[in-house]
Amino acid sequence: MVLTLYFHPFSSFCQKVLIALYEGDIAFEPHIVDLGDEKSRAEFAAIWPLAKFPVLRDEANERTIPESTVIIEYLARHHPGAAQLIPADRDAALEVRRWDRFFDLYLELPMQKIVGDRLRAPDSRDPHGVSEARALLRTAYGLIEAQMAGKMWGAGDAFTMADCAAAPALFYADLVEPFGDAHPGLASYFARLLARPSFARVIEEARPYRKFFPQ
Repeated sequence: MVLTLYFHPFSSFCQKVLIALYEGDIAFEPHIVDLGDEKSRAEFAAIWPLAKFPVLRDEANERTIPESTVIIEYLARHHPGAAQLIPADRDAALEVRRWDRFFDLYLELPMQKIVGDRLRAPDSRDPHGVSEARALLRTAYGLIEAQMAGKMWGAGDAFTMADCAAAPALFYADLVEPFGDAHPGLASYFARLLARPSFARVIEEARPYRKFFPQ
């Protein structure tokens, strides 16, 4: 079995997949892509023309799998590891998928809007769009706060794909729109995520690139 992950350690969507791989103790070959390097980008685009990471290449099955959620689903079906990140029960699995989508769409995307705007030239920035993104994050924080009442993890008592999505999304979202003391349940959940060995490993691997995060 040869699984190759094309990724960058500082990308939150890549971190989501890395957490799943580490949770499952699944062997893979890491291939870091530098989109700012012409040669690295061209090599990656030859594998996946959209040049968006993460992408998993399964040589044994001759499959190229893009998108973080689809990669985790693919691993669960074709290369199951030590952790069951998607429950066998259909209703429980649906709840995991619901919160996986929630964290990607209502934390990741508005967070990336804010970060991306900081990288623009001053005359190209979108203050209205950033204001909308911040409002969406605050709404999402409130919904997570309600969701976490009486729960250990994002979709229930077990660590799942939803938590793989939540961990990096919350890490970066808190940097651009801190959730603070107003959301104690969310803060406690985030503390549990930070203490999870798989996520702690991801954070440490991303540390050399943290200087590139726009302040």
